[in-house]
Amino acid sequence: MIIDGHEDLAFNIMTIGRDITQSVAAIRTREDQPHPGVGTCTVALPELLIGDVGLVFGTLFTIPASAAPSALPSDHGYHTADEAHTVALAQLQIYRDLAANRDDVRLIAMRADLRTLLADRAEGAAVLGVVPLMENADPIRVPEEAAWWQAQGVRIVGPAWQATRYCGGTRQPGPLTDVGRTLMGELARAGLTLDVSHMAEESFWQALDLFDGAVIASHSNCRALASATYADRHLSDAMIRALIERDAVIGVVLFNRFLIADYTSETTKDAVTLDAAIRHIDHICQIAGDARHVAIGSDFDGGFGREHIPRELDSVADLHRLGDSLRAAGYSQSDADAIMGGNWLRTLERTLPV
Repeated sequence: MIIDGHEDLAFNIMTIGRDITQSVAAIRTREDQPHPGVGTCTVALPELLIGDVGLVFGTLFTIPASAAPSALPSDHGYHTADEAHTVALAQLQIYRDLAANRDDVRLIAMRADLRTLLADRAEGAAVLGVVPLMENADPIRVPEEAAWWQAQGVRIVGPAWQATRYCGGTRQPGPLTDVGRTLMGELARAGLTLDVSHMAEESFWQALDLFDGAVIASHSNCRALASATYADRHLSDAMIRALIERDAVIGVVLFNRFLIADYTSETTKDAVTLDAAIRHIDHICQIAGDARHVAIGSDFDGGFGREHIPRELDSVADLHRLGDSLRAAGYSQSDADAIMGGNWLRTLERTLPV
Protein backbone atom coordinates (compact mmCIF):
# COMPACT_ATOMS: atom_id res chain seq x y z
CA MET A 1 0.00 0.00 0.00
CA ILE A 2 1.29 3.45 -0.94
CA ILE A 3 0.94 6.32 1.53
CA ASP A 4 1.29 9.95 0.45
CA GLY A 5 2.18 12.32 3.27
CA HIS A 6 0.84 15.52 1.72
CA GLU A 7 -2.09 16.26 -0.60
CA ASP A 8 -4.20 19.44 -0.69
CA LEU A 9 -7.44 17.68 -1.58
CA ALA A 10 -9.90 19.85 0.33
CA PHE A 11 -8.15 23.08 -0.70
CA ASN A 12 -8.65 22.28 -4.38
CA ILE A 13 -12.25 21.23 -3.85
CA MET A 14 -12.96 24.48 -2.01
CA THR A 15 -10.96 27.01 -4.01
CA ILE A 16 -11.30 25.83 -7.61
CA GLY A 17 -14.33 23.57 -7.39
CA ARG A 18 -12.42 20.46 -8.43
CA ASP A 19 -14.57 17.33 -8.10
CA ILE A 20 -12.05 14.70 -7.06
CA THR A 21 -14.67 11.97 -7.20
CA GLN A 22 -14.41 12.19 -11.00
CA SER A 23 -11.47 10.74 -12.88
CA VAL A 24 -8.38 12.77 -13.69
CA ALA A 25 -9.34 12.55 -17.37
CA ALA A 26 -12.81 13.94 -16.67
CA ILE A 27 -11.41 16.77 -14.58
CA ARG A 28 -8.92 17.66 -17.30
CA THR A 29 -11.70 17.73 -19.88
CA ARG A 30 -13.86 19.92 -17.67
CA GLU A 31 -11.05 22.36 -16.89
CA ASP A 32 -10.00 22.35 -20.56
CA GLN A 33 -6.56 23.82 -19.86
CA PRO A 34 -4.06 23.93 -16.98
CA HIS A 35 -5.69 25.70 -14.06
CA PRO A 36 -3.83 28.94 -13.25
CA GLY A 37 -1.75 28.39 -10.14
CA VAL A 38 -2.58 24.68 -9.84
CA GLY A 39 -1.82 23.27 -13.27
CA THR A 40 -3.18 20.18 -14.99
CA CYS A 41 -4.93 17.82 -12.57
CA THR A 42 -2.98 14.82 -11.30
CA VAL A 43 -5.05 13.73 -8.27
CA ALA A 44 -8.55 12.27 -8.14
CA LEU A 45 -10.13 9.52 -6.11
CA PRO A 46 -10.34 6.93 -8.94
CA GLU A 47 -6.61 7.32 -9.69
CA LEU A 48 -5.69 7.14 -6.01
CA LEU A 49 -7.49 3.81 -5.75
CA ILE A 50 -6.24 2.48 -9.10
CA GLY A 51 -2.70 3.37 -8.06
CA ASP A 52 -2.94 1.51 -4.73
CA VAL A 53 -2.66 4.70 -2.71
CA GLY A 54 -4.36 3.54 0.46
CA LEU A 55 -3.85 6.56 2.68
CA VAL A 56 -3.03 10.24 2.36
CA PHE A 57 -2.42 13.05 4.80
CA GLY A 58 -5.16 15.41 3.59
CA THR A 59 -4.42 19.01 4.41
CA LEU A 60 -6.40 21.83 5.92
CA PHE A 61 -4.50 24.52 4.03
CA THR A 62 -5.17 28.21 4.58
CA ILE A 63 -3.44 31.16 2.88
CA PRO A 64 -2.87 34.46 4.68
CA ALA A 65 -4.21 37.45 2.73
CA SER A 66 -0.87 39.09 3.54
CA ALA A 67 1.18 36.25 2.01
CA ALA A 68 4.00 37.02 -0.38
CA PRO A 69 2.96 36.52 -4.02
CA SER A 70 2.25 32.90 -4.88
CA ALA A 71 0.81 31.04 -7.83
CA LEU A 72 -1.80 29.43 -5.57
CA PRO A 73 -5.40 30.69 -5.64
CA SER A 74 -5.82 33.29 -2.91
CA ASP A 75 -9.57 33.99 -3.17
CA HIS A 76 -10.05 32.37 0.21
CA GLY A 77 -7.16 34.20 1.88
CA TYR A 78 -7.83 35.10 5.50
CA HIS A 79 -7.22 38.35 7.37
CA THR A 80 -7.86 37.16 10.92
CA ALA A 81 -7.45 34.02 12.98
CA ASP A 82 -11.24 33.69 13.09
CA GLU A 83 -11.36 33.67 9.28
CA ALA A 84 -8.56 31.10 9.11
CA HIS A 85 -10.44 28.96 11.63
CA THR A 86 -13.60 29.10 9.52
CA VAL A 87 -11.79 28.11 6.31
CA ALA A 88 -9.92 25.21 7.92
CA LEU A 89 -13.08 23.91 9.56
CA ALA A 90 -14.87 24.03 6.20
CA GLN A 91 -12.06 21.99 4.67
CA LEU A 92 -12.27 19.45 7.48
CA GLN A 93 -16.01 19.20 6.77
CA ILE A 94 -15.19 18.38 3.14
CA TYR A 95 -13.26 15.30 4.31
CA ARG A 96 -16.05 14.41 6.73
CA ASP A 97 -18.63 14.65 3.95
CA LEU A 98 -16.55 12.50 1.60
CA ALA A 99 -16.23 9.84 4.29
CA ALA A 100 -19.93 10.05 5.19
CA ASN A 101 -21.19 9.82 1.62
CA ARG A 102 -18.78 7.31 0.08
CA ASP A 103 -17.84 3.76 0.98
CA ASP A 104 -14.34 4.21 -0.46
CA VAL A 105 -13.18 7.14 1.74
CA ARG A 106 -12.56 6.99 5.48
CA LEU A 107 -11.28 9.45 8.01
CA ILE A 108 -8.46 7.98 10.07
CA ALA A 109 -8.49 9.45 13.56
CA MET A 110 -7.71 6.51 15.82
CA ARG A 111 -5.41 3.52 15.71
CA ALA A 112 -8.48 1.29 15.41
CA ASP A 113 -9.51 3.17 12.24
CA LEU A 114 -6.12 2.46 10.75
CA ARG A 115 -6.26 -1.22 11.64
CA THR A 116 -9.72 -1.57 10.09
CA LEU A 117 -8.53 0.17 6.92
CA LEU A 118 -5.53 -2.16 6.64
CA ALA A 119 -7.66 -5.26 7.29
CA ASP A 120 -10.25 -4.27 4.70
CA ARG A 121 -7.62 -3.46 2.10
CA ALA A 122 -5.95 -6.81 2.79
CA GLU A 123 -9.25 -8.42 1.87
CA GLY A 124 -9.34 -6.53 -1.40
CA ALA A 125 -11.42 -3.47 -0.55
CA ALA A 126 -10.62 -0.40 -2.64
CA VAL A 127 -10.71 2.29 0.02
CA LEU A 128 -8.72 5.44 0.82
CA GLY A 129 -7.90 6.62 4.33
CA VAL A 130 -7.44 10.33 5.05
CA VAL A 131 -5.48 11.64 8.03
CA PRO A 132 -6.18 15.38 8.52
CA LEU A 133 -3.05 17.55 8.59
CA MET A 134 -3.26 21.28 9.31
CA GLU A 135 -0.81 23.18 7.09
CA ASN A 136 -0.36 26.63 8.70
CA ALA A 137 -1.52 26.81 12.30
CA ASP A 138 -3.29 30.17 12.18
CA PRO A 139 -6.70 28.41 12.32
CA ILE A 140 -5.74 27.56 15.92
CA ARG A 141 -6.98 30.90 17.23
CA VAL A 142 -5.17 30.60 20.56
CA PRO A 143 -2.62 27.92 21.46
CA GLU A 144 -5.01 26.31 23.93
CA GLU A 145 -7.38 25.56 21.04
CA ALA A 146 -4.98 22.87 19.78
CA ALA A 147 -6.79 20.30 21.94
CA TRP A 148 -10.12 21.26 20.36
CA TRP A 149 -8.72 20.64 16.87
CA GLN A 150 -7.37 17.31 18.04
CA ALA A 151 -10.86 16.42 19.24
CA GLN A 152 -12.19 17.31 15.77
CA GLY A 153 -9.86 14.75 14.20
CA VAL A 154 -6.77 16.73 13.23
CA ARG A 155 -3.70 14.62 13.91
CA ILE A 156 -0.78 16.63 12.51
CA VAL A 157 -0.06 20.38 12.63
CA GLY A 158 2.48 22.35 10.60
CA PRO A 159 2.78 25.80 12.20
CA ALA A 160 4.00 27.54 9.03
CA TRP A 161 3.43 27.98 5.32
CA GLN A 162 4.89 31.40 4.95
CA ALA A 163 5.09 33.36 8.21
CA THR A 164 2.17 32.94 10.59
CA ARG A 165 1.26 34.31 13.99
CA TYR A 166 3.26 31.40 15.38
CA CYS A 167 6.56 31.38 13.50
CA GLY A 168 8.63 32.32 10.49
CA GLY A 169 8.15 30.29 7.35
CA THR A 170 9.09 29.88 3.70
CA ARG A 171 10.30 33.17 2.17
CA GLN A 172 9.50 34.95 5.45
CA PRO A 173 12.17 33.89 7.96
CA GLY A 174 11.92 34.41 11.67
CA PRO A 175 11.76 32.74 15.08
CA LEU A 176 8.87 31.30 16.98
CA THR A 177 6.73 34.12 18.32
CA ASP A 178 5.71 34.19 21.97
CA VAL A 179 2.42 32.46 21.12
CA GLY A 180 4.37 30.08 18.90
CA ARG A 181 6.46 29.00 21.84
CA THR A 182 3.29 28.42 23.84
CA LEU A 183 1.80 26.49 20.92
CA MET A 184 4.61 23.92 21.05
CA GLY A 185 3.57 22.89 24.55
CA GLU A 186 -0.11 22.82 23.65
CA LEU A 187 0.48 20.65 20.58
CA ALA A 188 2.45 18.19 22.70
CA ARG A 189 -0.20 18.14 25.44
CA ALA A 190 -2.88 17.45 22.83
CA GLY A 191 -0.89 14.53 21.41
CA LEU A 192 -0.58 16.16 18.00
CA THR A 193 2.33 15.46 15.67
CA LEU A 194 4.46 18.46 14.66
CA ASP A 195 5.09 18.94 10.93
CA VAL A 196 8.18 21.09 10.41
CA SER A 197 7.78 21.52 6.64
CA HIS A 198 7.76 25.23 5.71
CA MET A 199 9.12 26.30 9.10
CA ALA A 200 11.92 28.85 8.91
CA GLU A 201 15.20 27.40 10.10
CA GLU A 202 15.32 29.54 13.24
CA SER A 203 11.80 28.41 14.15
CA PHE A 204 12.67 24.80 13.32
CA TRP A 205 15.51 24.61 15.84
CA GLN A 206 13.50 26.37 18.54
CA ALA A 207 10.57 24.02 17.95
CA LEU A 208 12.72 20.91 18.32
CA ASP A 209 13.99 22.27 21.64
CA LEU A 210 10.51 23.05 22.96
CA PHE A 211 8.34 20.30 21.50
CA ASP A 212 8.71 16.83 23.01
CA GLY A 213 6.18 14.92 20.90
CA ALA A 214 6.38 13.17 17.54
CA VAL A 215 7.87 15.13 14.63
CA ILE A 216 7.66 14.73 10.85
CA ALA A 217 8.42 16.76 7.73
CA SER A 218 5.43 15.93 5.55
CA HIS A 219 6.78 17.47 2.34
CA SER A 220 10.39 18.67 2.31
CA ASN A 221 13.42 17.96 0.13
CA CYS A 222 17.18 18.11 0.65
CA ARG A 223 18.69 21.57 0.57
CA ALA A 224 21.99 20.11 -0.58
CA LEU A 225 20.38 19.03 -3.87
CA ALA A 226 17.95 21.89 -4.45
CA SER A 227 18.31 25.31 -6.02
CA ALA A 228 19.72 28.01 -3.75
CA THR A 229 16.67 30.06 -4.70
CA TYR A 230 14.50 27.71 -2.67
CA ALA A 231 17.01 26.86 0.05
CA ASP A 232 14.81 27.97 2.94
CA ARG A 233 12.00 25.70 1.74
CA HIS A 234 14.14 22.60 2.25
CA LEU A 235 16.13 20.81 4.94
CA SER A 236 19.84 21.20 5.52
CA ASP A 237 21.84 18.10 6.36
CA ALA A 238 21.97 19.25 9.97
CA MET A 239 18.18 19.56 10.05
CA ILE A 240 17.83 16.09 8.50
CA ARG A 241 20.15 14.62 11.15
CA ALA A 242 18.15 16.27 13.92
CA LEU A 243 14.92 14.83 12.53
CA ILE A 244 16.43 11.37 12.27
CA GLU A 245 17.47 11.61 15.91
CA ARG A 246 13.78 12.20 16.71
CA ASP A 247 12.79 9.14 14.62
CA ALA A 248 11.03 11.47 12.18
CA VAL A 249 10.02 10.64 8.61
CA ILE A 250 10.59 13.10 5.75
CA GLY A 251 8.23 13.11 2.77
CA VAL A 252 9.96 13.94 -0.52
CA VAL A 253 8.10 16.43 -2.74
CA LEU A 254 7.75 15.32 -6.36
CA PHE A 255 7.90 18.86 -7.79
CA ASN A 256 10.52 19.28 -10.49
CA ARG A 257 11.38 22.77 -9.27
CA PHE A 258 12.36 21.24 -5.92
CA LEU A 259 14.07 18.15 -7.32
CA ILE A 260 16.86 19.62 -9.46
CA ALA A 261 19.15 22.54 -8.72
CA ASP A 262 19.26 23.88 -12.28
CA TYR A 263 15.51 24.08 -12.80
CA THR A 264 14.29 27.14 -14.74
CA SER A 265 10.97 28.23 -16.21
CA GLU A 266 12.22 26.72 -19.48
CA THR A 267 12.83 23.24 -18.01
CA THR A 268 10.50 20.76 -19.65
CA LYS A 269 8.72 17.90 -17.94
CA ASP A 270 10.73 15.37 -19.96
CA ALA A 271 13.99 16.83 -18.68
CA VAL A 272 13.36 15.59 -15.13
CA THR A 273 13.06 11.90 -14.29
CA LEU A 274 12.37 9.93 -11.15
CA ASP A 275 16.12 9.58 -10.77
CA ALA A 276 16.04 13.14 -9.39
CA ALA A 277 13.62 12.05 -6.66
CA ILE A 278 15.77 9.00 -5.95
CA ARG A 279 18.75 11.29 -5.33
CA HIS A 280 16.85 13.13 -2.58
CA ILE A 281 15.64 9.87 -1.09
CA ASP A 282 19.11 8.40 -1.19
CA HIS A 283 20.64 11.52 0.38
CA ILE A 284 18.37 11.10 3.39
CA CYS A 285 19.07 7.37 3.55
CA GLN A 286 22.84 7.95 3.44
CA ILE A 287 22.62 10.42 6.32
CA ALA A 288 20.41 8.04 8.31
CA GLY A 289 22.30 4.88 7.46
CA ASP A 290 18.98 3.16 6.70
CA ALA A 291 15.73 3.62 4.77
CA ARG A 292 13.50 4.25 7.81
CA HIS A 293 13.25 8.03 7.65
CA VAL A 294 12.09 8.95 4.15
CA ALA A 295 8.76 8.58 2.38
CA ILE A 296 6.50 10.29 -0.16
CA GLY A 297 5.07 13.77 0.42
CA SER A 298 4.14 14.40 -3.19
CA ASP A 299 2.22 17.68 -2.73
CA PHE A 300 0.59 16.83 -6.08
CA ASP A 301 -1.74 19.61 -7.28
CA GLY A 302 -0.40 21.79 -4.48
CA GLY A 303 0.52 24.72 -6.72
CA PHE A 304 1.80 22.63 -9.62
CA GLY A 305 0.31 20.00 -11.88
CA ARG A 306 1.21 17.37 -14.46
CA GLU A 307 3.54 19.79 -16.27
CA HIS A 308 5.95 19.95 -13.33
CA ILE A 309 6.29 16.38 -12.08
CA PRO A 310 8.86 13.84 -13.32
CA ARG A 311 8.62 12.43 -16.82
CA GLU A 312 7.39 9.00 -15.75
CA LEU A 313 4.39 10.39 -13.86
CA ASP A 314 1.12 11.49 -15.45
CA SER A 315 -1.08 11.25 -12.37
CA VAL A 316 -1.12 9.93 -8.82
CA ALA A 317 -1.96 6.50 -10.29
CA ASP A 318 1.69 6.32 -11.40
CA LEU A 319 3.24 6.71 -7.95
CA HIS A 320 4.07 2.99 -7.97
CA ARG A 321 6.71 3.79 -10.58
CA LEU A 322 8.76 5.42 -7.85
CA GLY A 323 8.93 2.02 -6.17
CA ASP A 324 10.09 0.50 -9.46
CA SER A 325 12.80 3.17 -9.70
CA LEU A 326 13.93 2.50 -6.15
CA ARG A 327 14.38 -1.19 -6.88
CA ALA A 328 16.17 -0.38 -10.14
CA ALA A 329 18.52 1.86 -8.13
CA GLY A 330 19.46 -1.09 -5.89
CA TYR A 331 17.01 -0.71 -3.01
CA SER A 332 15.72 -3.96 -1.58
CA GLN A 333 12.03 -4.78 -1.79
CA SER A 334 11.64 -4.22 1.94
CA ASP A 335 13.35 -0.81 1.84
CA ALA A 336 11.32 0.24 -1.20
CA ASP A 337 8.13 -0.82 0.57
CA ALA A 338 9.16 1.21 3.63
CA ILE A 339 9.71 4.33 1.55
CA MET A 340 6.50 3.88 -0.44
CA GLY A 341 4.33 3.61 2.66
CA GLY A 342 5.78 1.57 5.48
CA ASN A 343 7.57 4.44 7.16
CA TRP A 344 4.45 6.60 7.30
CA LEU A 345 2.51 3.59 8.54
CA ARG A 346 5.00 3.04 11.35
CA THR A 347 4.64 6.70 12.33
CA LEU A 348 0.85 6.50 12.42
CA GLU A 349 0.88 3.29 14.44
CA ARG A 350 3.02 5.09 16.99
CA THR A 351 1.21 8.43 17.06
CA LEU A 352 -2.51 7.87 16.47
CA PRO A 353 -4.58 7.73 19.65
CA VAL A 354 -5.62 4.31 20.90
